[in-house]
Amino acid sequence: MGELKGLKLDQQHGKSRVRVARVWKDGDGKHHFSEWSVNISLLSNCLPAYFSGDNYDIVATDTMKNTVYAKAKECSEQLSAEDFAVVLAKHFTSFYQQVTGAIVNIVEKPWERVSINGQQHDHGFKLGSERHTTEVMVDKSGTLRMTSGIEGLSILKTTKSGFEGFIRDQYTMLPDTRERMMATEVTASWRYSFDSLSSLPLKPLYFTERYTDVKEVLLNMFFGPSKEGAYSPSVQATLHEMAKAVLERFPDISFIQLRMPNLHFLPVNLPSKDNPVIVKFDDDVYLPTDEPHGTIQATLSHIRSNM
Repeated sequence: MGELKGLKLDQQHGKSRVRVARVWKDGDGKHHFSEWSVNISLLSNCLPAYFSGDNYDIVATDTMKNTVYAKAKECSEQLSAEDFAVVLAKHFTSFYQQVTGAIVNIVEKPWERVSINGQQHDHGFKLGSERHTTEVMVDKSGTLRMTSGIEGLSILKTTKSGFEGFIRDQYTMLPDTRERMMATEVTASWRYSFDSLSSLPLKPLYFTERYTDVKEVLLNMFFGPSKEGAYSPSVQATLHEMAKAVLERFPDISFIQLRMPNLHFLPVNLPSKDNPVIVKFDDDVYLPTDEPHGTIQATLSHIRSNM
């Protein structure tokens, strides 16, 4: 931040969408693979570049891009997207005197190991759907803020969902129901309670395992048991149960935000003048549509006592 002639300047600069893939090879011939899209933003005192056109204090964004590849090479052991973001943020805040803080955002592509004839392949992968995300903020003192999440988790259940008792007025056409399709594309983000670099867990792939565990809890609460399922009276109620289960299960997560659009599957009834029941809906034939859709979003967090 700087001031000139009564004006205040807040600035940051960085490099976006730096794509990097990394392969790690075990001694037994098994390969591990990650593909990341990295976004870097640096907070620095490079004010002369703005005020007088002098670039002597600027870290070039091309240098940031090259640093991603150099640090990926240095990471000889498999690591999570969160840990790689920490590696980058620590480098930028410690290596450059003028950099006071770094924000590193990573989206991990969902490559999954394939199975051939029931056996996991040593070096074969297929692309999944939902994406693992993280954002790490680090300043020079080692203060940390880490958020992780899921994007594009498309889920659906064909029953055990309803919606009734809502406000009715002259514009309301939607009937009450205790039987409907429920579909959504979950976007989740959660904040870890670790507040400094020194507080981070040392266990390898800790955050990769936590991501998998959080996703499992979200799915379990959405669907319920395999046979009987779990009834949802609304997207709102299910969202709350999903978020609450995550906070109750994982004490190192301080809050979670869920966005769950209500993607509609409309009942199909096809009458005609000669045949009123060409297609009569019996919870079986639907018209899928995602525009317009309902939008439901909420954040659930622990209330911290000052006592």
